[in-house]
Amino acid sequence: MRLSFFTLIAATTLWAEESSSGTPTSAGLTPLQPSELFSFHGQYTVTTQAHPSFSSTQVGDNSLTPQASCKTTNDLTLFLGVRVGTTGEFFINPEVDQGFGLSDTLGLAGYSSGEAYKVGKSTPYLRIPCCFYRQTINWGAADTPLEAGANQFAMTPSKDRLVITVGKFSVVDIFDNNSYAHDAKNDFLNWAVMDAGAFDYAADSWGYTYGAATELVLTNWTWRTGLFTLSQFPNSENLDTSFKQFEAVTELERAYTWSTQPGKIKVLLFANQGYMGNYFTALQQAPINTPPSTASVRTMNTKTGLALNLEQAITEQLGAFARFSHNDGKTESFDFTDINTSWSLGLIMNGKNWGREKDKTGIAYVQNELSSNAQQYFKAGGMGILIGDGLHPSYAPEQIIELFYSAHLFAGTNLTFDYQFVQNPAYNPDRGPVSLFALRLHAEF
Repeated sequence: MRLSFFTLIAATTLWAEESSSGTPTSAGLTPLQPSELFSFHGQYTVTTQAHPSFSSTQVGDNSLTPQASCKTTNDLTLFLGVRVGTTGEFFINPEVDQGFGLSDTLGLAGYSSGEAYKVGKSTPYLRIPCCFYRQTINWGAADTPLEAGANQFAMTPSKDRLVITVGKFSVVDIFDNNSYAHDAKNDFLNWAVMDAGAFDYAADSWGYTYGAATELVLTNWTWRTGLFTLSQFPNSENLDTSFKQFEAVTELERAYTWSTQPGKIKVLLFANQGYMGNYFTALQQAPINTPPSTASVRTMNTKTGLALNLEQAITEQLGAFARFSHNDGKTESFDFTDINTSWSLGLIMNGKNWGREKDKTGIAYVQNELSSNAQQYFKAGGMGILIGDGLHPSYAPEQIIELFYSAHLFAGTNLTFDYQFVQNPAYNPDRGPVSLFALRLHAEF
């Protein structure tokens, strides 16, 4: 496997070099300097989130604790890269994590912090979540230059190109991106705001997986496709490296200009094939007076879904975004969270109007919903990836409002205050509402 992987890299690089040969202008490339052969960037983020006590008639194993709570997470990442030829890039990201999310990252379908993993530890631990190779194949005239940054070398690709990424990375590094809501280190924190809530993307408990993706860019159109491995079982720390359980995903993007301002619209389709428990079957086969369990009825099943994604600049200072996502809701969620339908919208503004151009503030609203079978499963006391309040009689959509203000302190460093108001946490109107407050310090180097 290792031999074939590196053989693929070498062959792809050789073909790309031959395809891009000719004048530097036609390939959108310039000769590399020695300093451009290697890339070194890093980041550190510390996030503290808390909530006061709130009303609760019952508490289950996966409930958000009703007592006042405060938790902190720390994340230090290095982004190390090396150029392979003129159009190939290899990156590895060593990362040190520490800390816990509120209630051990349980109790909300739209979980409140993208900085909190499903695995928490009180002492720092080292991981390598990302290790991948990316090949850009250019043809045509040079386009807008890409600046050097984390997992990105400075280059000027052609307007028309093919980008191939192979290795271990996050599905949402490439798919479901949005300029205004996709970065828990710099803007919104809530999972269902920064990503499409019903997009059950392949991932281990930290959000990464093995796979490959292609991006075909043709001027204002981009077509992405990918194949990724699911975890060994729902919400597992370990991935199914045999690829017997997998996700296929495709996304079509159209960039446009509306009233002189840029915008993008994306349509994403996905299908997961893996050992998943069916909600209806779990309800039927549960013994009397025993909560149903999808884990006890897992068979090979397919889950399908879609996501619509819109971003639109309104002025140079103000931008808007919206997402809608839906999956078939027949089987348990596999790797993301317990959401079958979700829609969100919001605004982000930079601080130029009040003399702080590098500051930004945003507001978002998201509503998450369950399918009818999933509603009955959780009301009967079933457990999911993130939610499970035990036996309870009621259901209501989970509704979340999030506001943040990010203040630029000095080069590469900002401090963010974040507030979230959650109505019907985990779809349970007998709990909450709950207010969550967060303070986040983020530094890049």
